[in-house]
Amino acid sequence: MNKRIMIVDDEPDILMSLRIFFENNNYDVITVKNGFDCINELKKGFKGIVLMDIMMPKMDGWATIKKIVEKGLMKNIAIQIITGKGTEDHDKITGLEPYIHDYLAKPFNPDELILNVDNLYFKLFSNNSTE
Repeated sequence: MNKRIMIVDDEPDILMSLRIFFENNNYDVITVKNGFDCINELKKGFKGIVLMDIMMPKMDGWATIKKIVEKGLMKNIAIQIITGKGTEDHDKITGLEPYIHDYLAKPFNPDELILNVDNLYFKLFSNNSTE
C-alpha cells in the first residue's frame, strides 16, 4: 500500500519543501496551489491525507472543505488543516469539525508533522487499500 498525501497551498516554497519532505518519508505526493485544483484531484479519485492551507486566494481552505463535503468527496480522505493563522478562525470551523482531523500551525516541526500524518494515515487507512 502506498501512502498518499495531497498538499494544498498557494505558496510555491511550501509546496516544494513539503513535497520533498513527504517523498523522503515514503509518500506519493500530489501538490496543488488552490481549492479548485484540490477538488479536481478528488474527483479523479485521490485517496489519502489532504493537508489544506486556510489562507488561499479565490477559494480559501474553509470554502474548499465545504465544497468537498457538498460534493460528497470525503470518502477515503482525511483533512488536516495547515495554517499560519493559528486558531483565530474558530467561527469558520463551526460545522466542519467532523471533517477535520487536525489543525497544524506553520512553521512545522518536521518530526512532529510526519509523526502526526503517519499516525492519522495508519489509523484511518491501515485496513483499507488506497491504491
